[in-house]
Amino acid sequence: MTPSYLVTHSGGFHADEVLSTVILTRLFPQAQVVRSRDPEWITPGPDRIVYDVGGAHDPAAGIFDHHQRGAPQREDGRPLSSFGLVWGHFGRDYLRASGLPEAHLDAVHASFDAGFVLPVDLVDNGALSLSEAGQLSALTLPGLIETLKPVFDDTDPEAEARGFRRAVEIARDFVEARVARSAAKLRAESMAEEAIRRAGDGRVLELPMGMPFRPAVIKAGADHLLFVIAPRGGDWTIGGIRLNEDGFAQRADLPAAWAGLSGEALERASGVEGATFCHNGRFIAAARSREAILKMADLAVAEALAAG
Repeated sequence: MTPSYLVTHSGGFHADEVLSTVILTRLFPQAQVVRSRDPEWITPGPDRIVYDVGGAHDPAAGIFDHHQRGAPQREDGRPLSSFGLVWGHFGRDYLRASGLPEAHLDAVHASFDAGFVLPVDLVDNGALSLSEAGQLSALTLPGLIETLKPVFDDTDPEAEARGFRRAVEIARDFVEARVARSAAKLRAESMAEEAIRRAGDGRVLELPMGMPFRPAVIKAGADHLLFVIAPRGGDWTIGGIRLNEDGFAQRADLPAAWAGLSGEALERASGVEGATFCHNGRFIAAARSREAILKMADLAVAEALAAG
């Protein structure tokens, strides 16, 4: 189906049809976006996709609404908004159009659905209240999209359409960035897995660049690894491995004698020529060369093992 029109409702806009528009306009850039509640527009036809309006959900007919009785739900019974319906039907095509490898489609599709689409579905259907986010409620994506609506006394007849277009373009950046980040995590996981294999029984994981690595370490069950080294610009860094994704505690800290030192002071304390910096929190340090960072890694491992 190559539609000439992408039809959603007129009037006030919300995150679900804004984000649905992001997906659909990426797939059908030649189609005209029409915002209307006129029956002649919101009735399914071979030249259009209708979403968040129309009172039916029929992908074969190109209509994706969720306001009617008996609206479709997720397998776990939670409600879907138009965004969830559009993503479920067109999401993989969107990812393909974004250049994602076929092998990563299902993983990124599921990740984006769970972390980005589902919250919008729940908020739009009243199953999740933005007030639960407290003072941050206005800074959630649905909250920010709401701020792009025209104010109550803006009498410009084009104000709604202008606000909607701005919301779509702003939301597009967030969608593209989130998809790109999810895809990057999968690439990083593959690279980190190879680095874990190279490390063998060693205590130090050497990465070719800075990247997310903890998921690969956990997945591999590499509990023996204590520190990670990687180049950063012209320098090298050594860092710890957090025990939990949300916490700061590490499997092992860098030596206490290095904490907060830099330059010559750190070189004296560590005995490593080329050592340049150690954070006072002892979770990251730097050196001018790979040779120097490997010496620091050996010292850090020895102290950590001695401390048990």
